[in-house]
Amino acid sequence: MQTTLKIGTRGSPLALAQAHETQARLMAAHDMPVEAFEIVVISTSGDRIQDRPLSEAGGKGLFTKEIEEALLERRIDIAVHSSKDMPTILPDGLELSAFLPREDARDAFIGKAAKAIAELPQGAKVGSSSLRRQALIRRMRPDLHVVMFRGNVQTRLRKLDEGVADGTILAFAGLKRLGLEDVITDLMPLETFPPAPGQGAIGIETRIGDRKVEKMLAAIHDVPTGQALACERAFLEALDGSCRTPIAGHATISGGTLSFAGLIISPDGTDWHEVETQGPAGDAALIGADAARTVRAKAGEKFFDGWA
Repeated sequence: MQTTLKIGTRGSPLALAQAHETQARLMAAHDMPVEAFEIVVISTSGDRIQDRPLSEAGGKGLFTKEIEEALLERRIDIAVHSSKDMPTILPDGLELSAFLPREDARDAFIGKAAKAIAELPQGAKVGSSSLRRQALIRRMRPDLHVVMFRGNVQTRLRKLDEGVADGTILAFAGLKRLGLEDVITDLMPLETFPPAPGQGAIGIETRIGDRKVEKMLAAIHDVPTGQALACERAFLEALDGSCRTPIAGHATISGGTLSFAGLIISPDGTDWHEVETQGPAGDAALIGADAARTVRAKAGEKFFDGWA
């Protein structure tokens, strides 16, 4: 049988799990056989650069550039991404056209020296490559040493076992998708350790105007997740957010009402500003952009000096 749909993805175990989940949902929605799909693994700059933080290497686009090039060149039909890795501005001709139902957006702590961050000994080392997580760790425990932790989930867990750090923080959703919940020693509350915009959601990128693909994806698109992500990504875009900026944001939908909580925090964790708002879910992007303007006004322009 001729392949109907080529699914582009990174090659990490988590990325492949997300691609297979997308494939399984499409198979079920359209009664299609597994032979109708091909999963195409594409190596990205973000996968290859492991010796420095993404904030120094070029930001979020490092995990998507090569996959998007393949999409534009029609070597693949759809691209499956972790939504939190997606830049807010996409290449001309591409769009995020579907989201799968969102997993739990919380962060998870995996501790070796203690089960929770609050229980770590004075001066313990916590590994993370995320500026948001680093800043939130420093806000919680200024005495801790934050060390740079790059690599996929398995690589970070191996580094932990090797004693590079006494604990690390990973997305709960990714650990669940890999069946690794048993390594978690504590879950971080959304209120005190808010997630990255898009965390826990799988986004599917397509070529604008590809009607056949759009029709296929419409059957697996989760509307509430799409609305929540529209709000969070608008918040991020209005703040010019990237891997260089510690920004958190999380939206939920209930009964047609969207509730959003956002935070900006200085990299050292000593200064932060929060915003909470709600409104009709249909106005998701407007709510996110308005929240960004509110928190920017609270913080003042000097707060952002040196972030870019």
